[in-house]
Amino acid sequence: MTASKDLPDDDRPPPVRLAYDRHTWKEIAHLLTNLPLALAGFVYVVVMISTGVGLSVTVIGLPWLVCGLTGARLLGRMERARARALLGVRIDEPSSLFGYRRARGRERRSRGFLGWVWTGLKDPVAWRTMLYEFIRLPWGVLTFCVTLVGLFVLWPVLPHVVRGLANADRVMVRGLLSPSDELERRISELESDRGVVVDTAAADLRRIERDLHDGAQARLVALAMGLGLAKEKLTEDPEAAAEMVDEAHGEVKLALQELRDLARGIHPAVLTDRGLDAALSAIASRCTVPVTVTVGLDERPAEAIEGIAYFTVSELLQNVSKHSAARTASIDVWRTDDRLLIQVQDDGHGGARMDGGTGMSGLSERLGAVDGLFVLDSPAGGPTVVTAELPWRQRGQA
Repeated sequence: MTASKDLPDDDRPPPVRLAYDRHTWKEIAHLLTNLPLALAGFVYVVVMISTGVGLSVTVIGLPWLVCGLTGARLLGRMERARARALLGVRIDEPSSLFGYRRARGRERRSRGFLGWVWTGLKDPVAWRTMLYEFIRLPWGVLTFCVTLVGLFVLWPVLPHVVRGLANADRVMVRGLLSPSDELERRISELESDRGVVVDTAAADLRRIERDLHDGAQARLVALAMGLGLAKEKLTEDPEAAAEMVDEAHGEVKLALQELRDLARGIHPAVLTDRGLDAALSAIASRCTVPVTVTVGLDERPAEAIEGIAYFTVSELLQNVSKHSAARTASIDVWRTDDRLLIQVQDDGHGGARMDGGTGMSGLSERLGAVDGLFVLDSPAGGPTVVTAELPWRQRGQA
């Protein structure tokens, strides 16, 4: 019993339960539907492969087979949904076919139609689904017959028989319909992370638009109106016009400051010109608590990685100023092999959480979207230590 608690949910044996409960009836429904679905899948596989191979001497043979493999992916999705509903098997969906093709060296773009065909023929998800549908026919006949006969003849022991047959089904589904290889897993993760990147970019654009509209744009409109009034009073009341010009001059200074602040929020000039050491020292000087900055880098990372590191530290320091009640804080940046590591620590009261409304979950999602890591250690009473890890890419590398 103790060992089973350490197993993932999908890998634990089904718990002991009463005969003919709702789970048993779901398993019976799954076994009875095996035959018609297995027959349809078997016919589909045989027809698509035989016609594709038979037509391979013509120009339509291999494209036809690729279309058949694409259809097999749809069959696999249906089978995963059926196993999820009737057997309780939770299996991640493999990456989309387009995602798989992009990951395989971008053959479709680089080699045109032939690249598209070749990539489709190498699709492991589709071939495993084809194999699954091919071997399911004899198994579907067996499970259908045993379950149907058992409903009338083997009623007392049928739940145990159904359990064994359903467990064999679970093994086949997990073995052949899961995104089992590492490439598939990474593609699926990256496709999920892409949504985070898009949402983050859209939120940043809305923030920039709002800041421009409410800040510098409003001041510039007021400035234009003030200068227009000053122009009208220039001849009839020079002193009043001079006062209005002075006020306009003050508005210009404020608008320029707001534009500089906005530009710093997009990409600060000090980061572009002098790198992380100077840029992090600049934001540390604006923090409400003393901050020690240590940057141990012999060279600068790629511009995108450098920007993510800067804004990650910037947001963490804002949290230190607003929420930590700390007396001191520190920033350490260094490189280990092909990873850039950042650690921000403060001696505040701690208790920060990923779901605490301080933006920690957003930072974690942003770093995860670029294959980074985000670790928060903040026990009650402090200290709070945040470690961020980013992939290292050389400057100028795509």
